[in-house]
Amino acid sequence: MPIDINSDLGEGMGSDAAIMPYITSCNIACGGHAGDDLTMQKTIELAIKNKLKIGAHPSYPDPENFGRLSMDITLEQLKDSILTQIETLEKWVSLKGAQLHHIKPHGALYNEAAINPTIAKMLVQILKLHYPQTILYAQDGSIIAALAEDQSIKVEYEVFADRNYNDDLTLVNRKKPKAVLHRPEEVLPHLSSMIEEGKVKTLSGKFLRIKADTICVHGDNSTALEIAKAIYTLINK
Repeated sequence: MPIDINSDLGEGMGSDAAIMPYITSCNIACGGHAGDDLTMQKTIELAIKNKLKIGAHPSYPDPENFGRLSMDITLEQLKDSILTQIETLEKWVSLKGAQLHHIKPHGALYNEAAINPTIAKMLVQILKLHYPQTILYAQDGSIIAALAEDQSIKVEYEVFADRNYNDDLTLVNRKKPKAVLHRPEEVLPHLSSMIEEGKVKTLSGKFLRIKADTICVHGDNSTALEIAKAIYTLINK
């Protein structure tokens, strides 16, 4: 396909196998916000069967809040948790005869890495020291993407098919109205602008430049399968 389509999987939503034929890479929950050894193994096996690129999807260690809230823990504790999560997934990926293709933070960790230099630097250090050949999935205009490129870490710029954007290219907070798009008829024009024109329409109505190497469909969206099918059709028409 001309552009990568990724989805966050292994999160217990029950739709992973159905979504996989319509994507090209997956980000597998590795024990922070969701997932355990069994779900990681099952998801990896499905990914290999569907010939998908496999990525780690580390998070704040907070399954109670699905990794969507920042935690009051030290930077060192967070770093240790993230490294353990990635190492655990990588172990199973290797044992299944595959390779770890990319790393994409989840939820609050992803959003903070976009704007918080301390969090961004810590994540880039993990990549630089432990996974220098592994690709980072990150947003255009984010602090973590800029730091990663400075450290010669390859970045694939991610856009979100089912999320609205603020004027600073951050994602609209999920607690706010219209943060999440659920209907394919909303998603497709939103996405077409990003991949065909390199512009995203923000919630305020502005059109801003944005880089799009990979498209995310959130696996926990109630209409994720419908959206993935619609995007697959759009990309391959």
